Amino acid sequence: DLFLEEMNITPVEYQQNKLLSKGFFDPVTIQDFPIRGMQVYLHVKRRRWLNQDTGMVVYRNWELVAKGTRITQDFAAFLKAIS
Repeated sequence: DLFLEEMNITPVEYQQNKLLSKGFFDPVTIQDFPIRGMQVYLHVKRRRWLNQDTGMVVYRNWELVAKGTRITQDFAAFLKAIS
């Protein structure tokens, strides 16, 4: 189990806005490539910011999980290629 937490670095698309870190979304668990025969689970915590100019919550758009699965896109492509 690997626990990953997004760093407090402002997303590029919001560089011109004043953002205030407002914590994290609930963690998401993703299964990834097995390492040495053991299952690998990534527990990812995405950060959210308050845009003080608009009052809206903003966040990065991550495309980590393959659509309709709980595994990463790379692992899904690998499994599709070998089947």
